Amino acid sequence: MPRKASLLATKRNRAEPEPGYHHGDLQEALIAATEAILADQGAEGFTLREAARRAGVSPAAPAHHFKNAPGLLTEVAIRGYDALGAALKRAAAGKGSDHQRLQAQGLAYVGFALKFPGRFQMIFSNKRLVADDERLRSAIKAAYREFEIVVDDLIAKQPAGTPQAAPEQARIVATVAWSTVHGFAKLALEGKFGAAETDAGRREIMARLRHVLEYLWPVCPARPDR
Repeated sequence: MPRKASLLATKRNRAEPEPGYHHGDLQEALIAATEAILADQGAEGFTLREAARRAGVSPAAPAHHFKNAPGLLTEVAIRGYDALGAALKRAAAGKGSDHQRLQAQGLAYVGFALKFPGRFQMIFSNKRLVADDERLRSAIKAAYREFEIVVDDLIAKQPAGTPQAAPEQARIVATVAWSTVHGFAKLALEGKFGAAETDAGRREIMARLRHVLEYLWPVCPARPDR
């Protein structure tokens, strides 16, 4: 083989980013492809090869940024928790009592799950994620903290004469809040409350959720939070 042709073949065989992609573009393309797979097929349908195919790159290309499937899924999970936390923060920023803010967060949580079912189920699929990733742990903690902030406000504004709750109780209440809406979201996605894939079904699910939240965290006019 001529020396020039040999050099060209050597260059082609090197592990290099796919043509047409800048360093950051390839990463974003793979994340977008993963999100699309989650939306279409759920977490069970994800493979690194399919993500590469949808991004228009070779099966080896994801290793440049994520090493393996858990690495890519963990990055998507971090962004998912960031988006969930932002939704909870927006819900808590609304007007009303702290009970109403907590109800709004519950609606936002389940609404997020119904809008992004694949992403929602994947971010809690810990077996497919890099569990000891510090950025992932921080993102989970930050999302959970949005419940704690509202619960802290609620407990701090109890009527005069009510014993002040210990910090441990605030964490327990926040845990109850998250557990309640997460369980409801999982049951909804499993079709236990109606057709979660249709607009009418989602409206019915959210209406049922409002009744549940009003029962759990009633707003008492005689004891306003604010």
